[in-house]
Amino acid sequence: MIEVIRRGNSHVDKISILSDGRRYAYRELLDASESVSCFLLSNKPDLQEDRVAFMIAPGFNYVCSLWGIWQAGGVAVPLCLSHPAPSIQFVLKDTGCSVVIASKQYTTILSPLCKEMGIQLIPIESIKDIRKVQLPDISETRRAMILYTSGTTNQPKGVVTTHKNLRAQITMLVKAWKWNDRDHTLCVLPLHHVHGIVNVVSCSLWVGACCEFLPEFDTDQVFKVFLERRVNVFMAVPTIYFKLIARWEQYNTEQQEQIALVLRSFRLMVSGSAALPVSVMEKWEAISGHKLLERYGMTELGMAISNPYTGWRQAGKVGLALEGVSIRLCDDSDKVVDNEPGEIQVRGDSVFLEYWKQPEATRLAFTADGWFKTGDVAVREEGYYRILGRNSIDIIKSGGYKISALEIEEVLRTHPSIRDCAVVGLENEEWGEVVAAALVPSLEDLKLEELQKWLKEQIPPYRLPRKFLVVSELPRNAMGKVMKNEVKKLF
Repeated sequence: MIEVIRRGNSHVDKISILSDGRRYAYRELLDASESVSCFLLSNKPDLQEDRVAFMIAPGFNYVCSLWGIWQAGGVAVPLCLSHPAPSIQFVLKDTGCSVVIASKQYTTILSPLCKEMGIQLIPIESIKDIRKVQLPDISETRRAMILYTSGTTNQPKGVVTTHKNLRAQITMLVKAWKWNDRDHTLCVLPLHHVHGIVNVVSCSLWVGACCEFLPEFDTDQVFKVFLERRVNVFMAVPTIYFKLIARWEQYNTEQQEQIALVLRSFRLMVSGSAALPVSVMEKWEAISGHKLLERYGMTELGMAISNPYTGWRQAGKVGLALEGVSIRLCDDSDKVVDNEPGEIQVRGDSVFLEYWKQPEATRLAFTADGWFKTGDVAVREEGYYRILGRNSIDIIKSGGYKISALEIEEVLRTHPSIRDCAVVGLENEEWGEVVAAALVPSLEDLKLEELQKWLKEQIPPYRLPRKFLVVSELPRNAMGKVMKNEVKKLF
């Protein structure tokens, strides 16, 4: 049996999941997931790594589907709940799924696709009281899951992880972040990404803790759950913390104090999946008393670097290599570098098996000696890694210098006249690339000449932006790869 499922038998009477106003014991989760397995197997002894897609609302049925697919010997393919039909169709076609399990609210979008592609569509609500069959033995070397990531290319790639990969990803976080069976976490993250599936759901269920779900993210609902004093572990992306801060600032003084008091009782708060702005980290610490634990990972390897559970944490640094992971920084020729920026390369049991049906892309993703090339650039300072950005997007190569767009953005956001910004590199015959910044000013009389002078005083080592464009139409959150690509079109 899959290890995370086997461990559930040690906690059968404890609450595993809280969703839709109901509490589900581990016994119920085990029974329901076995029913899914038996339904999928039907007259087969083993799915033999058949891909099974599922589009399920966050909660009990999601985990039942995931565990059920694994126990039947299938490869789980979680579908994004917000993707348009063409994106879903691409995943179904690329993985060659013959079965899709879905919550009833998603059958409208899935029915025509499944009918056109000859795929069996199974409403999760219809799987009840299934005749028990013998479940297959599943080795850890089998493929377990395919998650899609576009990385820096236009065509999404299916990242294949084995059960061994997932076990390594889970166990290193359980140890590093001191997960235990008294924990209660709230999941507000998408469940087609490793952040939600592994870091929150799988880690909590691995130790016999409780995982609570909200049907969708809502700041008031999140604070309402917090005030009920069940949750003691919370993980989110920087944007969520930003929205929670903005909502907290709108409450009256009494409400603010109540929330702040509850937050101070939490055991752990983590931020990841994107760079955490220093301003967000500092504001959240002022509210909650917690310096957010920032970590680094990606779909291909789960988490690889983390700030310590206890010990020094510094804004802008993602910490040290997790136990069981080897990290090195390399130049463009895969030569190890010291005391200078380099690409993060990773090796360990947590690293994925392959890109689905893309052997050449898989080959290019690894060095000749077996290290995975993340494409992210970092520098090591005082033993801690500081992410400078993605080599193809966030690193601007100008006049022989490697300039971090993320770092310049962070400095720009400290200026009182700037509400938000996005920094990109523009091709230039003389310099290779020049730095350009699109700004969302908070004041109408922002003087760019004064801003350039101020910026040079803040980051003297860099060859700084020679061109600025103020764009008031940019949304408040101008961060992220998609926004940066759009910003490039403005110049």
